[in-house]
Amino acid sequence: MRELLLGLRLLLGSGRGTRVRFLLMAVGGSLGVCCLAFVLTIPAILDARDGRAGDRAPVTFPGAPKHDRTVVLVRSDPHGAKPFHRVFLAPGSEDTPDAPPGLRGLPKAGEVFVSPALHDQLEREPALKGLLPGREAGLIAPSGLTDPNELYAYVGTERSELTGFGATRALKSFGTGYPPVPAVEPSTLDILRFTLATLVLLPLGVFLSVCARLSAASRNRRLAALRLLGLSVKGTQRVNAAETVVAALVGAILGLGEYWVLNQVVSRTGLPGLKWYPDDGALSASTLAICLLGCPALAWFVGRASARAAATQPLNTRRTAVPRAPRMWGGLLLVTGLGIVVGYCATGFTDNPAQSSGVNTLLVPLGVLLTGIGLVLTMPLLSYALARRLARTRSLTLNLAMRRNEVEPGSAMRVVTGLVLLVFSASLAQGVLVEEGQILRSKSPSQEYGLSLSDLSEKQQERLREIPELSATAMVMEPPFDAEDEGPRIPARALVATCGQLSKLVRHVEGCADGQVLRLTDPAVTEEPIAPSVVHLKQGDRRKALRIDVPVREVRYSGYDVTSVDTPVLYPPSKLPADAVPTAGTLVLASASDPGTVRTVLDRIGTIVPTAEVDPVGINIDALQQITVIETLLALGMIMGLVIGVAAFLVSVTDRAVERRPQVTALTLMGARPRTLRRVQSAQVVLPLALGLGLALVTGKLAESSYLVTGGGEIFWDGAGVPLLVLAAVGVLVAAVIGTLPLVGRRIDPELIRRD
Repeated sequence: MRELLLGLRLLLGSGRGTRVRFLLMAVGGSLGVCCLAFVLTIPAILDARDGRAGDRAPVTFPGAPKHDRTVVLVRSDPHGAKPFHRVFLAPGSEDTPDAPPGLRGLPKAGEVFVSPALHDQLEREPALKGLLPGREAGLIAPSGLTDPNELYAYVGTERSELTGFGATRALKSFGTGYPPVPAVEPSTLDILRFTLATLVLLPLGVFLSVCARLSAASRNRRLAALRLLGLSVKGTQRVNAAETVVAALVGAILGLGEYWVLNQVVSRTGLPGLKWYPDDGALSASTLAICLLGCPALAWFVGRASARAAATQPLNTRRTAVPRAPRMWGGLLLVTGLGIVVGYCATGFTDNPAQSSGVNTLLVPLGVLLTGIGLVLTMPLLSYALARRLARTRSLTLNLAMRRNEVEPGSAMRVVTGLVLLVFSASLAQGVLVEEGQILRSKSPSQEYGLSLSDLSEKQQERLREIPELSATAMVMEPPFDAEDEGPRIPARALVATCGQLSKLVRHVEGCADGQVLRLTDPAVTEEPIAPSVVHLKQGDRRKALRIDVPVREVRYSGYDVTSVDTPVLYPPSKLPADAVPTAGTLVLASASDPGTVRTVLDRIGTIVPTAEVDPVGINIDALQQITVIETLLALGMIMGLVIGVAAFLVSVTDRAVERRPQVTALTLMGARPRTLRRVQSAQVVLPLALGLGLALVTGKLAESSYLVTGGGEIFWDGAGVPLLVLAAVGVLVAAVIGTLPLVGRRIDPELIRRD
């Protein structure tokens, strides 16, 4: 306790510089703790969403509804790029269940309870009320919604209105204990947690270590003086740890306060595809314990380790003896991690690549983790080797810069490691996005949307065809269904499209001729017997019958796996009567299949025809929402990693500049020009950073490829992400050069040499 009190007295009475350093340590630590709290709270936010979704999920009796029980019918439709959920309830007199979460009682016939977001949407789009028969009787409370942006409604209706639907069931209760559709699949959530830990926690550990070792040289000289005055080795380490622990504790308290403010702001504004209630992001007991106990504990160990040399060899510290070369064990971790990663990459060249099962589920993350940690611990060794090699040149700038890095190789780790880890983690994040894209997104380059023609007016059809993101439009004419006419042959359906439109809807077309009725044949699909049919057209106020014969001339095409082009007849638009539209059929729209375009097209369709049912062929709206959440969380992790990396770089570079003022002053008095000193400062930072970034690019892409190989997808080598990473690395180097230029001051104070 005596040494701890001595450390606090030295902290308060050692001058303004010490107090400023303490403030920087506390503020820097608060930034790291805020990011740490956010990462630790993300799983709790997702669990809260899934918990409320499970609590409101209907539990039904098997089979068709019997007796006079309450019946339920659940409808989930896309409204733009968002799911729109409607729960129709017809209360009965037998075994009446309790109300779902968010409601005080079951809605009566004619009553509609909506979410606040749906209430606002109804004011903007009154046509949506057609999907909610009845009057709005109230709002659903937050306990019954997954997030504030959810479109959800409970519709009370008569029992007779729900008969005839195959999905109608007798309602037993609400609450299954698990969500029907989780915000993020459990297997994906585990990968997401690991990726966020790599993106944020590894740079965070480096950043907190940097904050705990600010002004390490001057502090070591002060500690060496205390040791020479008779303080014990452990006592000297405790004196140093007192300052770092108090700074870490103050920083942790400030960081938790910063997180509370950030949670209140971000939860109300929301992120793309992700919004939550403030209570969902409340700090848990485990998060508080990790931040309030873990960060000071880390500072304690870092403080003791940084003071070990000053406590055991005080004379060497006071006389600034040359330290020993960095050890090799950090390089062994990097080699071990790369060995695992490269081994899995090599299986990608074989006929049987490794799968993510069994022991591989542990070895792949272990290889990535060892590679990242080894990359951090190898930076001093690489900086030392680079400095010794370049210091032999005749360049004065390189000689001055590299000799200093040779004497202090550990400073390179504190300065550049945060940015190096950011580039390494960015590769892994790209791999997660590529893998999830292979699982959740359509493999077809074309995405189709089907809308029933009976739900669309002629003006709406015209507006839909004018959506700028569309690549093609067509119509499918359906003959009227008549059960009495069923026979061994299927009535012909016709695709109304030109050859150009057809070529944009399928992979390949052969033998097409505009202006002719042709038979569509896909060699990969078994043909069924087709019979001529009659479709009905609407031409103004008149109705007209159109016979569809099955022609002999064929046009061969190869379609996508999931498509609307499965009709036996291609009918040219020029043969339809002027201004005639089919009374029954489907309007087919097609666009590119990338998620951004799909979301935009769905939003535009929802704006034009909010009440129409849209069939996004082969796509799951819930999966589209899920990948949006994943992209948002990874982008958030990248932003936090960038903030931590840049903060660590700025703090370290500034601290090094302050620590080296005596050496810069001495060189200035000896005749060194400011331009030369600026080049020296830049070279000391930029050269180790360039070496680290190059190594991070290589190891990051290998780690990404090992993940993609074991993921089971079709893409093993993500070459598309390389230019972006290279551009980011170049931008980091340019920013590093600019950041080091102002660190050579113009004011020369010879007193600094006397003090040194």
